[in-house]
Amino acid sequence: MTTLDQAPASFAVHIPAAELEPEPLDPAQIVSGDPVVTGKVLWESPDGKQVRGIWQITPGVVTDTEANELFVVVSGRATVAVEGGATLEIGPGDACVLREGDRTTWTVHETLRKAYHISL
Repeated sequence: MTTLDQAPASFAVHIPAAELEPEPLDPAQIVSGDPVVTGKVLWESPDGKQVRGIWQITPGVVTDTEANELFVVVSGRATVAVEGGATLEIGPGDACVLREGDRTTWTVHETLRKAYHISL
């Protein structure tokens, strides 16, 4: 992940236009398609337990084990199936909370970009 170098204490980022860096997926996570992930860490706490950033994924199907995360979808659409739980249809303007340890399957219909806060 890429971090803004020496970011000021307070700042603003235009999420739709932010330039992101490649974040290669583990091939074992890819169920179908050829999804590509990019992102940028905007802020990380000194102890590394809080992370805020931007993340994007192109269409395809991937699996993941989640961290404790709150995110807001800026663009794109996906279906997130939580193993043993809900199936979430998410798109622009939607806020989503995933619990640490949730096993998910993401079916990305349109390139999805989100702003997130993760607690580790």
